[in-house]
Amino acid sequence: MTPSPVSPRLANISLYPIKSLDPMHVKEARMGPGGGLEFDRAWALYSADGQWVNGKRSAAVHLIRAVFAPDISSVTLSVPGDRRKIPTKTFAFPGDTASASKWFSNFFEQPITVRHTPEGFPDDTIANGPTIISTASLQAVCGLFPGMTIGDARLRFRTTLEIDGDRSAATPAEVPAFWEDQLFGAEERSAVRFRIGEVNFEGSHPCVRCPVPPRDPHTGVIIPGFQKIFSDYRRSHVPAWCPEARFDHYYRLATNTRVASSEAGKILRVGDLLVL
Repeated sequence: MTPSPVSPRLANISLYPIKSLDPMHVKEARMGPGGGLEFDRAWALYSADGQWVNGKRSAAVHLIRAVFAPDISSVTLSVPGDRRKIPTKTFAFPGDTASASKWFSNFFEQPITVRHTPEGFPDDTIANGPTIISTASLQAVCGLFPGMTIGDARLRFRTTLEIDGDRSAATPAEVPAFWEDQLFGAEERSAVRFRIGEVNFEGSHPCVRCPVPPRDPHTGVIIPGFQKIFSDYRRSHVPAWCPEARFDHYYRLATNTRVASSEAGKILRVGDLLVL
């Protein structure tokens, strides 16, 4: 049962073709072979020790800008304001990993290997489907930190699917903050099944956040006390429909999902209805 009479709909789709770099907002996206969205996290950067080079390990990632062609056939990488004059360069995507590796190696001043997989490189290898959040949840976070825009919040939390009410209706409505907390069950082994458009999902658990959200997505500058401010608010605003037992701590936002291989190739579109 939904906690409000509004009809939840898919309001925004964000792809992150290069793990840890800029998103691309699209009107529709195809489910990929690994349970995530096609092209989402299709490239990942690796250092010589075989570990990911991402926002968790290196704040310098936030200085890189990535602009993708509308059909995601190429990406242009740049570092605005960089005193070393790292050249702006365009690479074929997702094929030109060798040249991109050289560019990233130059920027990070260490050997970097860019790897590609059609299945993507999700943080959660079990619940590796798209992450889901409501627009109102992002707006609630913005209210905690003066000057933060919803665009900033999207860049900080890096979720793929955003849910809102039907704002095109005669009486526009929005789903409430933390609406997505009803998409996981009270026990770890339980799963909430739902559908967005033609795609079937299983909700898994509230997403654990990392060191990235406190950082400015363009400069890496940290908001002091971000985690405590956020966690205190989250603890004091747990909705009635949330299975709170799933929170061993409150630095969590958005819902992780699983998508069966049978859903590969199906299309998600902005405006699709979410049905529980």
